[in-house]
Amino acid sequence: MTVRTTPQRTSQAGLFGLLFVANTAMFAVYFGVGQVLVQSAIAAADPVNKVANAGLVAGVSAIFATLFNPIGGALSDRTHFRFGRRNPWLLGGALAAFAALWFLGTASTIIVILVAWSIAQAMMNLFQAALTAIVPDRVPRELRGTASAVAGIATSVGAIVGTQVAAAYVGSIAGYLLLGAGVVASAVLLVLFSRDPRPGEYEVVVKERRSPLAALANFVSALKHRDFMWVFIGRALMVLSYFMVLMFQLYILQDYIDLPAGVTAVGGVATLTLINTATSVVATLIGGPLADKLQRYRMFVFIASAITALAMAILLLSPTWTGMMIFAAVNGVGFGAYMAVDTALVTLVLPNPENAARDMGVLNVANAGPQMIAPLAAAFFIGLGGYPTLFIASIVVAILGALTVLRVKTVR
Repeated sequence: MTVRTTPQRTSQAGLFGLLFVANTAMFAVYFGVGQVLVQSAIAAADPVNKVANAGLVAGVSAIFATLFNPIGGALSDRTHFRFGRRNPWLLGGALAAFAALWFLGTASTIIVILVAWSIAQAMMNLFQAALTAIVPDRVPRELRGTASAVAGIATSVGAIVGTQVAAAYVGSIAGYLLLGAGVVASAVLLVLFSRDPRPGEYEVVVKERRSPLAALANFVSALKHRDFMWVFIGRALMVLSYFMVLMFQLYILQDYIDLPAGVTAVGGVATLTLINTATSVVATLIGGPLADKLQRYRMFVFIASAITALAMAILLLSPTWTGMMIFAAVNGVGFGAYMAVDTALVTLVLPNPENAARDMGVLNVANAGPQMIAPLAAAFFIGLGGYPTLFIASIVVAILGALTVLRVKTVR
């Protein structure tokens, strides 16, 4: 017997496929360039001060990410273009990011690396702001958990693709160009094969004349809504806990873990990413659809946050290569389950659908802001008491993130 698929379901399946490709390409850049290529370039430029310089570069570049994501979202909401309001920012952001990554691939000094990666982060966040707005724009409420799971799996796959490409092309411009080309290709596919709503099919946000302070207050007005604020805080804490360790994973392997013969630090990062992704994909495939079925998003976010704290504890108790691999597996479960559901939770607490991209951009400050703070905080804790102090701090922050989501009231 042939099963007939409804046109809406077919359309959603195609959109989910394109979202998977675009998110994979985006996170391949974030993980491959940010975690491996940039840190390797920093270590090559100044080996003695690599931890401090990595913190500086990551912190400053994250400021650009923090600013450009909500700005790009607000501009996207106000765009009135015959081929859709998200498409110009998807394609324009991708092309500009490719150019910035090309420039970054030629950098050989700390200051040039900092400038180039900051520009690349800014342009990538213009792309990301438009990409994340597609879910509230075009995905029905009852499928948000599945859409979140797609993004979660793409994050994990992107991490594998990015770190594997980076490991293969450390010290070469080719890695930067390949990863940047992936973002451009994904933007082209979205523009060509998905239909961005045209003018007249959505409400255009009208820009009012306001003083700078009034404009800023309106820009972050979503944070006045209680549940949105708590989701914002919870995500910020989880991202901070995650990136305080992740951003220094290469240096942890270089300076703290006794690696087996034949395992390099760069190769170790790629191996850990594979392990992390395998468990993350399983958790994501189960978590997103199950959360949709049970309609219990808050519970899943809480459990995932607690698992993340447990993973950090493994690093503290077993600072060995075996312990690192177990950490990667458990952390993959926590991160996969978290990404499968948290994005859905975010879309369910948006105060006003007409400002979806702007408010998603504000929420994405909870992604980029902690990435700005994380390397500086991590460098502080490492200087205070070494890597064990860093792991303890990450555990505490993850626990606080788990508790925060319990304050959300309008979503189960």
